[in-house]
Amino acid sequence: MYDLIIVGGGPAGLTAGIYAVRSGLDTLVLERSEISGQIALADIVENFPGFPSISGRELMEKYKSHAQEAGVETKIVDVLSVRADGAKKIVSTDSGDLESRAVIIAAGANPKHLGVPGEKEFVSKGVSYCAICDGPFFRNKTVVVVGGGNSAITDALFLSKIARKVYVIHRKDRLKATKILQDRAFATSNIEFMLNACVTEIVGSKGEIRRVEKLVLKDLKTEEVRELAIDGIFIYIGIHPNTEIVNVEKDGEGFIKTNRSLETSEKGIFAAGDCRDTSIWQVVSAVGDGALAATAAYEYIESLKEQVK
Repeated sequence: MYDLIIVGGGPAGLTAGIYAVRSGLDTLVLERSEISGQIALADIVENFPGFPSISGRELMEKYKSHAQEAGVETKIVDVLSVRADGAKKIVSTDSGDLESRAVIIAAGANPKHLGVPGEKEFVSKGVSYCAICDGPFFRNKTVVVVGGGNSAITDALFLSKIARKVYVIHRKDRLKATKILQDRAFATSNIEFMLNACVTEIVGSKGEIRRVEKLVLKDLKTEEVRELAIDGIFIYIGIHPNTEIVNVEKDGEGFIKTNRSLETSEKGIFAAGDCRDTSIWQVVSAVGDGALAATAAYEYIESLKEQVK
């Protein structure tokens, strides 16, 4: 029986682990890989205080090193479900069940898909959701970035240093990214913007060697349909929360609803980071969530001890 089990080893989960251990809680962090968290896929992080410029992977390695030095115990497993059994919480994994007094869900989120013909067929054959992972395969080639937020524009800038040409396709008439990123992208000569447009199909060769060859695009103002010859497409249209493992109150998109202490609709189960209903999905907010959730979990566990007396 642990005091606290944290599901997820990203910024929120590891921060929660550090705070929990420092509070004297017997804590276990469950993660799916050695380096977790979407931020590990980021080429450059420039908005985390104290680090004017750092790669996402390096930042996550620093989090993990700090957690290890603090004494946070971690285990690599796949979590199947989290449920309450009275005051006890049961975390089912592919290696068996674990028990705790409280749980923090910090399972993060995954990229959303376009859902157009050809997308699934050409994953890893020209369709990607991670420029830092796959960008080097497109040196001196023509690529497309779909999306208008910070992730899309950050990775368009990264790809502009590798690819010959980068098209940014966004269905709105303006970008959502911060001004500094927009200014950089607009000033980059090999980035071209195609606004008020959407991808309706991804087309490629279907022989022995499958690869993306072109996109079918639709102009959302004129309804005009055209084709664009490309070598690869990188998709950044939002995220889907990894919250199927727990049955608590969520919003329409599956993000977990919490109160001010980040407790869910189930007492003793908390949520932190990208998997919860929040107004900003950033590493700095995930870190804050982790600290708050761990503090709230400590207070909850202490209240259980008081009830036993």
